Amino acid sequence: MKRFWTDVTVEPDKSGWAILLDGRSLKTPARAALAVPTQALAEAIAEEWRSVGETVDPRAMPLTGLANAAIDRVAPDRQAFAQGLARYAEADLACYRVEGPRELVAQQELSWDPLLAWARRRYDVDFATTCGLMHVAQPGATVERLSHAIAALDAFQLAGLSPLVTVGGSLVAGLAVIEKAIGADEAWKAVSIDEQWQLDQWGADAEAEKALDNRRRDFMAGARLLELVD
Repeated sequence: MKRFWTDVTVEPDKSGWAILLDGRSLKTPARAALAVPTQALAEAIAEEWRSVGETVDPRAMPLTGLANAAIDRVAPDRQAFAQGLARYAEADLACYRVEGPRELVAQQELSWDPLLAWARRRYDVDFATTCGLMHVAQPGATVERLSHAIAALDAFQLAGLSPLVTVGGSLVAGLAVIEKAIGADEAWKAVSIDEQWQLDQWGADAEAEKALDNRRRDFMAGARLLELVD
């Protein structure tokens, strides 16, 4: 789509804050009004549209994409979307450890043990951990309580949490970001330990580095949305 607008503005409406292109309300792909819950998020989305050159590049507009998802995909069946994310409680990245080498074991312990310890305190749960990729069942109370925490989130929080969990593979890390127990940079470092280790050990690989950068961009976009709707 080529750029067809000149001015981008933000104004309050009955649903929150609307973004306007030349005075007309921006629409989602499903043709709903793109109205967001905070002025800060609306201004950030407006800035994405102001920064468009001759043509629209959706990859350069992650907040717009996440807001669209919140309205078109999450809000119509928020409970089902929350249940999908809650399934990650059954196989959280931080519960699956390597047996070696020792340096990688130590890095996982340094980042993942504090995450699980925080979740134990915050939600009064416990976790089963294992070495290797064989599935280990989590206590029923753990899955239930983490699922309850996810179910309490609104559509925009769920849309922001989604890339943190699906890209990072750790529901605990995503919840820690929402609860401000850790920052987004620290969370990304924790969930990308294995990939970064491989790059460090085997040298730079352009494709692998690009894939990791793309994942980081999506992860950080979700974290920024969560910050702007808080």
